[in-house]
Amino acid sequence: MKKYISALNLILFALLLLIGAKKGTAEPTVTNQKAESEAESGKEVKLNIGISECLGQVLSEEDKRLLIEAFYIDETEVYTFLQGPRSWSEGISWSGEWCLFGVKGNSFGNFGCGLCCMANIYDTLSPYEVSPWDMCEYAMKVSGYAPRRKSGAIDWGNMKEVLKTCGISCDVYYKPESYEIFQQQIAKAKSAVVLISSDNDATFWKDTPGHYVNIWLYQAEDDTVFLAEPGSPTNNRTRIPLRYVYDALKTTSKFQYLLVEQYQEEENQWKESGIDENWNRP
Repeated sequence: MKKYISALNLILFALLLLIGAKKGTAEPTVTNQKAESEAESGKEVKLNIGISECLGQVLSEEDKRLLIEAFYIDETEVYTFLQGPRSWSEGISWSGEWCLFGVKGNSFGNFGCGLCCMANIYDTLSPYEVSPWDMCEYAMKVSGYAPRRKSGAIDWGNMKEVLKTCGISCDVYYKPESYEIFQQQIAKAKSAVVLISSDNDATFWKDTPGHYVNIWLYQAEDDTVFLAEPGSPTNNRTRIPLRYVYDALKTTSKFQYLLVEQYQEEENQWKESGIDENWNRP
C-alpha cells in the first residue's frame, strides 16, 4: 500500500482523537448553546474546524513531521521498470517477462522505454500497480498508438493522451535556452519523461540515438535527480546531475520532455491493478 494511505489513516486517527477530546471537555459556551438549539429544532449544524487546527491540537511535533513527510515520495517508493531481456535473464530487480513480448515482430525490449516510464509514473503516484506491458496494451486501446515492426516507440501525443486518461496531469515541452528554466521546471514537477540522445551530448549516455528515461526527486543541494533508466540496469535507480539530462535532450525531436504535475483519482478512467507477468519484484 502506498505511503500516503498511512498519512490518511493518521489524519483520521487525529480527527477521532479530537472528537473524543471535544466531547469530554466541551463548555456550554454561547456558540455551543446555539448549536444545541439549532440541532433540537431540526436545523442542519455545520462544524467549521480547520484541519491544521485539528492536527495541531492532537499531534505531537514528531507526528506532525511524519505526517508531512508521508505526503512526499522518497526513492524507495519510485517504480523503475526495466525493458530488456538481459536484465530479465540475469534476474535483476525491476525486470520482467514483458521483454519477451512483441507487436508485429518488434520486441518490447526494442521499443518499451517510454511505456516503462509511463508505468513508473502511474504506479508511483496512484494506488494501483500495472506492468509496462499492461501500459502498452492500454495505450493501444485508448489512443492512436500502434507499434510496427520498424518503429514501436510511443510518441509524445499518445503518451500525453494515455497518461491523462490515467488521471495524470501533464504536458510536453521544448528544451528551453536557459538551463536555469529547465532546472526550475524539474524542481516543481512530480516527475518527468525526457528524451535523450548521445548525438546531442555523450557525457552520460553513449551510442544512444534516442531513448526515453524517467527522472524524479530533484535535489537542489547537489543539483541531481533520481534516474529511472529502462534500458540500463547499471544506471537505473542512481542519482545523476540534472545537467547531464539537459545537455542530452534530443533537439531533433518535436518535443524534448513531458512534465508531470499531479495524479487525480477522480480523473483516472483506468484504475487497473495487478501484474500478471512474471517479474523480479525488488
